[in-house]
Amino acid sequence: MLDLESFTFLTRALESSISPIVILASNRGLTPIRGAQDSLPASAHGIPPDLLARLLIIPTHPYQPDEVRSIVRTRAKTEGLAIGDAALEKIGEAGVRVSLRYALQLLTPASILAKVGGKNEVGVGDVEECESLFLDAGRSAKGLGGEDTNGVFIA
Repeated sequence: MLDLESFTFLTRALESSISPIVILASNRGLTPIRGAQDSLPASAHGIPPDLLARLLIIPTHPYQPDEVRSIVRTRAKTEGLAIGDAALEKIGEAGVRVSLRYALQLLTPASILAKVGGKNEVGVGDVEECESLFLDAGRSAKGLGGEDTNGVFIA
């Protein structure tokens, strides 16, 4: 999302005696640099080659299902929430399918639904109800200006 002027500033800042540590995250492939018009060809991540040469690139990979479940289990324990194994599995599937953030955000409303239902532990039904009530970004974007996955019109 940065343009050529921003990269020029970063390059100058990195050459300073009090050089900052700069962390960039990108999911862009070979793409033109914003603001460069036709003066520079497409570059990896949309970053000018002279700045790219100074970077340490750390690839990241999606979480595996067991990692998502472990993180969700730890978060539930930290928040003092009891969650059944089947519900943990269901939230883990959501984490792999959508995102870890979405899966973690399902924990609190699912625990509230469980308490309202008189249960001591979050169950699969609580998780499923939360997934029907709270859309993830993909389902939300799909439904903008049209119908959601349940055929309900969204204005």
